[in-house]
Amino acid sequence: MTDYVLSDATREKLKRISTASIATQLYKRGLRNQFIQGVAPLSDKAENMVGQAFTLRYIAAREDRNQLEVFRNADHPQRIAVETCPPGQILVMDARGDASAATAGSILVTRLAVRGCAGVVSDGGFRDAKGIGKLDMPAYCAGASAPTNLTKHEALDINVPVTCGGAPVFPGDVLVGDGDGVMVIPAHLADEIAEVCSGMESFEDFVLEEVINGAPIIGLYPCTKDENMQKFEEWRQKNGR
Repeated sequence: MTDYVLSDATREKLKRISTASIATQLYKRGLRNQFIQGVAPLSDKAENMVGQAFTLRYIAAREDRNQLEVFRNADHPQRIAVETCPPGQILVMDARGDASAATAGSILVTRLAVRGCAGVVSDGGFRDAKGIGKLDMPAYCAGASAPTNLTKHEALDINVPVTCGGAPVFPGDVLVGDGDGVMVIPAHLADEIAEVCSGMESFEDFVLEEVINGAPIIGLYPCTKDENMQKFEEWRQKNGR
């Protein structure tokens, strides 16, 4: 758990920053394993998914504990997680990377969206994936999967440290999702990463424009020539960046 609270200013910055830029800055700080592997967005969204992590951990299902009747229990962890994930946060589900069964379907994910949650991420499957993709709320998973979660997964722990797609996720960590996937930023680094990456994004936009116009990479990316840095400063002033 963390006392960190994601500010509106940092959230807005992260909505405009690519997961690639975040990965580079985390790598510079010694963090190499913060990308959730094997998940993809169910549909393209106009802006990044950004929010703090609220977690649900699944273990492998044992048949005598996971009959359909368990969904009648008012304290079923999957249902409780959906009803208690705070607005503005992202439900992150650890399914041990097993997408052969669903970890949620369109009804539960729609409930998250209606409650104002910022997104959902699972390294397992989603059923009714097409319907989930139509929601305004971003959703990432390892693939569409029709079988109910009970066939492979037992929802057990809520808001504990988990592993999702091979990445460690602690409650309160900040997740950023774009078309490439999802990065996990340790909470204590979120403001710093947002600030540094904002400048990095501007520089990469400048570099891309230069490359499109025929500029060579050497001396430009990374910038080792004073003339290119001068061009960048002029570009920033011209474009209000």
